[in-house]
Amino acid sequence: MLPDNPVVQTGLENLLNDPPKWILGKRAGLLCNPASVDRHLRHAGELISNRLPVELTALYSPQHGFNAEKQDNMIESDDTFDSVLNIPVVSLYGKTRIPTKEMFDHIDLLFIDLQDAGTRVYTFIYTISYCLEAAKKFSKTVILLDRPNPVGGAVMEGNCLNPENTSFVGRYPLPMRHGLTVGELALLFNKHFNIGCELEVIPMKGWKRGMYFTDTGLAWIPPSPNLPTPVSAMVYPGQVLWEGTNVSEGRGTTQPFELFGAPFIDTEKVLSFIGGNNLPGVHLRQVSFEPTSNKWMGSICNGFQIHVTNVELFQPYLTTLKLMQAVCCMHKDKFKWAEPPYEYEFDRFPIDLITGDSQIRYLMESGEEIEMFADSWEEDLRQFAEISRKFHLY
Repeated sequence: MLPDNPVVQTGLENLLNDPPKWILGKRAGLLCNPASVDRHLRHAGELISNRLPVELTALYSPQHGFNAEKQDNMIESDDTFDSVLNIPVVSLYGKTRIPTKEMFDHIDLLFIDLQDAGTRVYTFIYTISYCLEAAKKFSKTVILLDRPNPVGGAVMEGNCLNPENTSFVGRYPLPMRHGLTVGELALLFNKHFNIGCELEVIPMKGWKRGMYFTDTGLAWIPPSPNLPTPVSAMVYPGQVLWEGTNVSEGRGTTQPFELFGAPFIDTEKVLSFIGGNNLPGVHLRQVSFEPTSNKWMGSICNGFQIHVTNVELFQPYLTTLKLMQAVCCMHKDKFKWAEPPYEYEFDRFPIDLITGDSQIRYLMESGEEIEMFADSWEEDLRQFAEISRKFHLY
C-alpha cells in the first residue's frame, strides 16, 4: 500500500509542482532508471514528458541498465528505444561511460533523477560527474532532482579515497559513507572540484539529515538488482568490501549484502576472533546459504546474516572490516583477494579500489587492531566534513 502523504517530497515532485520558467521549449534529456518515480510510482520520464513545457528527446541510463536488470559490474547495457515515449535510451554504461558530443547533440538540458546508495563506490554518482563534465564541455544545462541518502546525512564513516586508487568506483576523495544527498554531491563535484557546468539542484522538502530511508515515507524501489531493500542499502557501505575477495557478498541469494559467506568459513572461529557477537548495533546470525549465481554458485556457504538492531550505533564499514580481518586471519590458506579486472581497472587489486587505500589490505593480513588504524582517518573525515558542509541543502 502506498503512503498517502510521505514525509519527504522528492526533487522530482517539487520540479513538477514549480518548474523553472526558463525551461519552456527546451529539448531535454533525462538520466534515470526504475527508481526515478514519484510517490504514486509514476516514472519521471512519463511525468516530465506529459507535464513540463519541454520536448523530451532522449533518456539515459546508468550502470545496471535502464530497467536495472544487469546484475554485476562490467556487464554493459546497450542503447535501446523507449516505445512509450518514442525516444532513444542511451546507455552510459556500455561502449563508453563518458557522454560523447553525439549523445548530447539533441538536448539543451539534462534532467538527472537517480537514487543513490550513500556509498562512495556506488557508480551512479560518477556517471553524474561525467555528465556534469560533458554538460560543461558541450554547453548544456543540468537540472538535478534530489533524493534521500538512504543511510542518512548525519554520519560519515571510513577513510577518504587515496588518489592513487582513483577509478570508476572512486573519482574523488570521499569517505566510504559520505553523508550527502545526490544533489549535494553534484554541487560538491561541480564547485569544489571545479567542473563548473550550469547546474541547478531541485531540493527535496521535508528531508532532514538524521533521516534514514525508512523515515521518509517513500516507497523503496531498488536502484540496482542487489539493493532490494533499505536494509541492504544500510549494510552496503561495509558489505560491498566482499566484492574484493573470494567470499560471497550474497549475490545470487534473496538477501544480497545482508548475507556473506564461503564454504571454507568456520563461523565459530570468526566470532572468537572478534570477541563474540558484540559489535555495536548489529547481531550476526550464523547461516548457511547456496548462491544460485555469482561466487560459489551451487555450493553451500557458511557465514552470517547481518541483522541491524540499532542504526544509530551500527557502523557498516568498520563492522565489515573487522569481519573481513577475522576471515582473512582465521582462513589464511583459503581466503583470497579477488583478481582484476574490476570496473574497467585491469591491474590493481579490486579491494584497493573499493577501500580506496591499499594499506587496508595489508592491515587485514597483519591482524593489527583496526580501531587504531581507523583513528588515522579522523583528520581526513574532519576536513571532508568542513568542505562538504558548504554544500548542504538541508
